[in-house]
Amino acid sequence: MSKTSLQSNRPLSPHLQIYKLIPTMVMSIVHRITGGALYFGTLLVAWWLIATATSEAQFNLVSWVLGSWIGLLVLLGYTWALIHHMIGGIRHLIWDTGRGLEKHTTTRMAVASIFISVALTILIWIVAFVIL
Repeated sequence: MSKTSLQSNRPLSPHLQIYKLIPTMVMSIVHRITGGALYFGTLLVAWWLIATATSEAQFNLVSWVLGSWIGLLVLLGYTWALIHHMIGGIRHLIWDTGRGLEKHTTTRMAVASIFISVALTILIWIVAFVIL
């Protein structure tokens, strides 16, 4: 068979070097990352619940680990991931109703989701430290 020039005329599939990062794309990627991070954070919650049901020594160990500066940083990240993922889910629920699908609206919702998630995370932690 003779070689045809079909291969040379076919367009290349787009990739990240061609796409311009836009807020909705970034929020989609972050939504997926936070979803994955929630699996690991939920293991920490399960560890805490199991330690609570097991013994005082186990509970004290978990409290010490999660109460350290690195534990608090992990819990802060878990809180933000949980809030951000929830807000992204609400955004998708709004889109599922057929509302907010205009380009400028989706961009505003994407930018707002990052600010709202950070603000709610800070508010939750302030309330938590005031109560404790």
